[in-house]
Amino acid sequence: MTTVTTTSGTSVRAQTRAAFEAGGQGLVRLAQVALAAAVGFTLPVVAAVFAGVVTQRFLWYYAPGSMIALAAAVVAGSLVAATLVRRTANRTRGFLDRWYGIRLPVAYGPRPELELDDRGHWWTGYSYHRSRLVAKYVQLVHWGLRDRTTRAELAWLVVNPFLVAALAGPVAVLLVLGAACTLSGPDLAVGVGPLSPYVRPVLLRFAVGIGTVLAGVLLAPLAVRGYAEVARRVLDQDGRATHAQLTRRVAELTETRADAVGSQAAELRRIERDLHDGAQARLVAIGMTLGTIEHLMDTDQAAARELLAEARQSSARALQELRDLVRGIHPPVLAERGLGDAVRALALDSALPTEVCVSLPDRLPAPVEAAAYFSISELLANAAKHSGAEQVWVDILYRAGLLRVTVTDDGVGVADPSRGTGLRGIERRLGTFDGVLAIDSTSGGPTTITLELPCELSSPRTSTSFAKA
Repeated sequence: MTTVTTTSGTSVRAQTRAAFEAGGQGLVRLAQVALAAAVGFTLPVVAAVFAGVVTQRFLWYYAPGSMIALAAAVVAGSLVAATLVRRTANRTRGFLDRWYGIRLPVAYGPRPELELDDRGHWWTGYSYHRSRLVAKYVQLVHWGLRDRTTRAELAWLVVNPFLVAALAGPVAVLLVLGAACTLSGPDLAVGVGPLSPYVRPVLLRFAVGIGTVLAGVLLAPLAVRGYAEVARRVLDQDGRATHAQLTRRVAELTETRADAVGSQAAELRRIERDLHDGAQARLVAIGMTLGTIEHLMDTDQAAARELLAEARQSSARALQELRDLVRGIHPPVLAERGLGDAVRALALDSALPTEVCVSLPDRLPAPVEAAAYFSISELLANAAKHSGAEQVWVDILYRAGLLRVTVTDDGVGVADPSRGTGLRGIERRLGTFDGVLAIDSTSGGPTTITLELPCELSSPRTSTSFAKA
């Protein structure tokens, strides 16, 4: 009992220490973003005020001097803000990278080169100008307003100070009020002896002050997380993947491409082996038989007729083997009739009674049809070999850009890709198309395996049918 209490107390102390460390870290980070936002907001304002005051001072005698001073203030503030746009955004990206490992992608659009025409005018890609300097700045403004990343950075320059004020303001208020409440002592002229009526109010004020400070400290990490989330949304408006997500995506594509290339090479080797050991050997035997027949035609016609009959049977078997080989590469019914009829034909040859339900708007892309067909073929073969089932149901459905195939059997269940039942091959096949394989199989059955492949169709026509085999 003592051991349990000690462990619990240690855990509570550790959690409390971790909370205060996170709070202190949050205060430091909040101070960093507040300082960065203050600089990004203050410098353009100071530049605008300075330019306006100086212009107004020199043009006080001129009637439209106030309007010119206002224009100078706007120009000066805009120029200073423009120099801070990218710096402020990069500083925020650095904060998010160091604190949370969030790497925001930076992809600026290409900026067209200035071109000088025969008349001596500069073409910015948007308009003509006589002065190269004017053309350069006009092009920069046009490009900045059209580039999505630059627009996001401009929006962040405006949003950043208000966001920091909204998030850091409550924390600062709690800290200041708590400190003021804690440090405000009693009136020494009244006294604070044991019998003084001011002792309790002082203690209460001290406790309230400490609690308010602690609330501000514990609120700081939440404020920093909110800042990071808003910054991510503003600076990554297109929802582009972070560097880590892109790295994972590249790794997945590399793996699926390697699987596809490996599967293709293995399929080619299988076809070569089947041709060499099957149809090719029979054709060679037929050629040798025909050569023997040529020699027997004048000497032993009865033996020649027997060899002709044998050659005819061998040619029929070679033709059947070639048809089987072609059917294994790409079944003719799949190419001619589509996935629904191909699966129905597959169900007719299945060792188990199979019910097929198809709801497809139109023909699927040929690679997707082939992937789905051979996956269903493998699942039906697995059900016949390993499940001990008496019935199989195949549902093929297309909705909202997604092909969903569900194969269910009433067998013993416990389908596992690691047991070498062909499920890993199906996963690799689907992975080439960004498809997924989901298995719901418990001991005692039933087993439901769902395949999902994203794809697009061209025709809105819908065909729904049921079939039993």
